[in-house]
Amino acid sequence: QVQLVESGGGLVQPGGSLRLSCAASGSIFSINAMGWYRQAPGKQRELVAVIRRGGSTYYADSVKGRFTISRDNTKNTVYLQMNSLKPEDTAVYYCNLEGSLGDYWGQGTQVTVSS
Repeated sequence: QVQLVESGGGLVQPGGSLRLSCAASGSIFSINAMGWYRQAPGKQRELVAVIRRGGSTYYADSVKGRFTISRDNTKNTVYLQMNSLKPEDTAVYYCNLEGSLGDYWGQGTQVTVSS
């Protein structure tokens, strides 16, 4: 019943920017946090950024200063603005929602940083 619909992935050159969007719908009841994870081939899924219910944020050291997570509560949408992209940012990016009824995941969107 809960759905997370992602958009914004694609191919970008090093130093470029992308903005990922994730729109949530369904019987969430309440949201504790929303975040973005990523997984590169052959690697474990890692936490990239989180925005908590009160608005505080967390970033992985590898993206700090380059990525910004934000949320539009009216639209139930979370964004990840990615600037100064590097080849090592290449991965499938997954939206995550931590709600009172459980954890939910988006389908994943491919981000490829290459010249």
